[in-house]
Amino acid sequence: MTDADLIAACRQGSGRAQKLLYERFAGMMLGVCIRYLRRREDAEEAMLGGFAKVFRALDQYRHEGSFEGWIRRIMVNEALGQLRRKEPLHLAIDDMVTDVPATAAEAESNLNAADLLALLAELPAGYRTVFNLYALEGYSHPEIAELLGISEGTSKSQLSKARAMLQRRLAAASLSASNSSPKEYYATGRY
Repeated sequence: MTDADLIAACRQGSGRAQKLLYERFAGMMLGVCIRYLRRREDAEEAMLGGFAKVFRALDQYRHEGSFEGWIRRIMVNEALGQLRRKEPLHLAIDDMVTDVPATAAEAESNLNAADLLALLAELPAGYRTVFNLYALEGYSHPEIAELLGISEGTSKSQLSKARAMLQRRLAAASLSASNSSPKEYYATGRY
């Protein structure tokens, strides 16, 4: 069943179609929510709330752009709302050195996607949120500023600080990965 067929059936009230739509996109959208929210339970709550909004707003989808992208925007907004309620965005965290040398490509190849997501999850909420919106979702700094109620300069600063922190942690992970397994590395909490 194509997305268009699924949307049409959902608009007609088909419970089977709603279940199929949920099953088709739930895993991917949970991944989106987890990137913003540290606790899985909070991410699941945001995803479920997001799907409730998707089903209520299906009549507003105009088949302009991808359906997955439309659902993703709803999920991001729901996750941001959940983040505001659960974990304050402390956007002015500290004045970190941002002139960090580029990390060798080898550091990235020694870590798998789960390790990289774990590093991303450990970023402070403000850094993590701006990084996700900019680098993973493709929002511009003016859009991020509007979504989060911050200035464009703050958005740019948070992205720069997030990148610097990730580069330092990737470098540390690369050094540690040569001496121990990733699970042992993260279990120590020293990164």
